Amino acid sequence: MGSAAVYHLSKAGASVIGFDQHHPPHAYGSTHGETRITRLAIGEGAQYVPLVSRSHQLWRELEQQTGKQIFSQCGGLIMANQGNPFLAQTKASALEYSIPHQELSGSQISDKFTVFAAGPEVQGIYEPSAGFLRPEVAVESHLKLASKQAADLRFGERVKSWSASGGGYQINTDKGSYFCKKLVICAGPWVRDFFPEGRELFKVYRQLLYWFAFERNYQQFKQMPVFIWEFGASPDDFIYGFPAINGKQGGIKIATEIYDHPMSPDDFQRKATSEEKRKMFEQYIKPNLPGLMPAPLRTVSCWYTNTSDNHFIIDSPENHQQLLLVSACSGHGFKHSAAIGEAVAQWADKGSSEIDLSAFGLQH
Repeated sequence: MGSAAVYHLSKAGASVIGFDQHHPPHAYGSTHGETRITRLAIGEGAQYVPLVSRSHQLWRELEQQTGKQIFSQCGGLIMANQGNPFLAQTKASALEYSIPHQELSGSQISDKFTVFAAGPEVQGIYEPSAGFLRPEVAVESHLKLASKQAADLRFGERVKSWSASGGGYQINTDKGSYFCKKLVICAGPWVRDFFPEGRELFKVYRQLLYWFAFERNYQQFKQMPVFIWEFGASPDDFIYGFPAINGKQGGIKIATEIYDHPMSPDDFQRKATSEEKRKMFEQYIKPNLPGLMPAPLRTVSCWYTNTSDNHFIIDSPENHQQLLLVSACSGHGFKHSAAIGEAVAQWADKGSSEIDLSAFGLQH
């Protein structure tokens, strides 16, 4: 969110200073791991469709400006058992916004995409306009363009605190103090440090990404769509993944989501343990994606910053109308980040955005 925000703010002619305690793109937050799913038919709620629709347009514009490939439109498949609410909302979003899609039975899924062991209880929605983003390339592209547009980007400088001062805000870092008229906080998993009165709204969880080697069917894995599969009744019965984009030796990226122990973003982001690797294969990969080897080639961890209802917060706290809080994104934010960055710039310029963000208020 921060990289998109400084890009759109500087593009609009604003005087911008952006801080990051690390040197983005980096592996200490939620925007790394080579790929992120993007889709128009949003199962998290129809209120997100305008954001992702606009983001798809902005990703293409960013590609034209940079010559970089950021958005690969390989199609997307959402799968679940009959009656699943996420699948139902995906369909509802598609119908409400006239998003082209195809409903598939379990047998049709297995025939069309042979890598999935989809039983008769499985239903699916295939969206041709879905695909994946390359987050590191997108972040780097936004920041390079922002710098060319005279944004002052201060990497390796940690913000320690902010306070209202003289009709604006004073920002204190480990290297100095600054004054701004408007403040945007896109702190990801560190949001609790900068919004202490709302600290209990957010929880940070370690998530793991896995790359598994191919035992067979490499071409089928290469040509598959991105996918999300809720295959059981438990919240943990969930996997998502991507086509093979790194060649036959690079494996395929697949992940799940685990919400067991809230953590601090300053905790060490360790890779998967032997037990976590074993469980991932036995519980998630083996029953659903035959054709992959048991031992992952590599693993990477990242942070999810979640609200209690897993929706976004994009709002100004009480008594701080010149401050915009842009977090948390609850593990499904990157696909929307381009449009959110544009909306931030519109808020800073006009006090509101063209896309209605009222669904993401602090009171939701």
